[in-house]
Amino acid sequence: MEKTALTRTSLFQAHIAAGGKMVSYAGFEMPVTYAGLVEEHHAVRNDCGMFDVSHMGEFRIKGREALSLIQWISSNDASTLVPGKVQYSCMPNGQGGIVDDLLVYCISNEEYMLVVNASNRQKDWDWIQANNQWDASVTDESNAWSLIALQGPNAGTYLRPLCPDIPVEEMKYYTFIQGTVCGKDCLISATGYTGAGGFELYVRNDDAPSIWSALIEAGVPPCGLGARDTLRLEAGFCLYGNDLNDGTSPLSAGLGWITKFTKNFVDRDRLLKEKEEGSTQILRGLIPTERGIPRKDYLIENAAEEVIGIITSGTSSPTLGHGIALGFIDQAHAKIGETVYIRIRKNAIPAKVQRPGFLTK
Repeated sequence: MEKTALTRTSLFQAHIAAGGKMVSYAGFEMPVTYAGLVEEHHAVRNDCGMFDVSHMGEFRIKGREALSLIQWISSNDASTLVPGKVQYSCMPNGQGGIVDDLLVYCISNEEYMLVVNASNRQKDWDWIQANNQWDASVTDESNAWSLIALQGPNAGTYLRPLCPDIPVEEMKYYTFIQGTVCGKDCLISATGYTGAGGFELYVRNDDAPSIWSALIEAGVPPCGLGARDTLRLEAGFCLYGNDLNDGTSPLSAGLGWITKFTKNFVDRDRLLKEKEEGSTQILRGLIPTERGIPRKDYLIENAAEEVIGIITSGTSSPTLGHGIALGFIDQAHAKIGETVYIRIRKNAIPAKVQRPGFLTK
């Protein structure tokens, strides 16, 4: 049987030139690391690094009733958005689970951009089309855009010289500006998925290599998907396919803050009932109190060695120097501060239950 060819982003040759170790991810050939995961992780957490995340999907929704469509398919209240604002949301699937988590960009009162996960692009497209009962057009622009995530506390210092007319360091979290970077049209978004601050740069494919090269010349190291995963896990951010899926309730996953019952949307009544009765399992952070690295799909047990949950994401935190994890735990054992046990091969390693997010604010 022939293997399906992997899609390459507009920055593929730049990754090869920089020594990127390429892997298959969501149908794309992407760099997992360059100099090394830990080195890249520390660069982002302490200074600045950049990621090629051009595999993400971008849908444009336009029309008189564009907002009505977004309000129906998404759990958050997009009516609070004004042009230049971004919102994190999710799409309930009508069965208590999640189609995808996404970002909603308000371009104007009749134009929005949805940024979705690469692995869910076709599924998201089909879902939105099936639910579009309004005067709103939906266009898949994913193949036209490249996306560079410039992340870290000093990201603004590196970006500012490339767009001197835009006060990027004054931009508020979850806002965006349409301007130019290196003289190329760019949507500059004060967003990211590392917990380190920074910007995401949406540019046309032909313009991405020159901007990437300019950032390299400015001293920004390229980083791979490996560091992106450890950074988001330290921040307690969910990853679709690990911590979220078609069977995961947004309330169970700790996304009640983006589930607004002040409007009607897919699964509203079902989720309202769950809110009133309580979720059977809750996504929690876990910190082992003995040596051991928790990994995805490891079982969580109580003191009687009964299975009470499962790890959805786990790693050794480069910043903290010990294991961290996210996992769903039965409600009766999900109290903050409770001790549970992670089954790591033959050993049951004690771990403290906490809210997701492991870094000191």
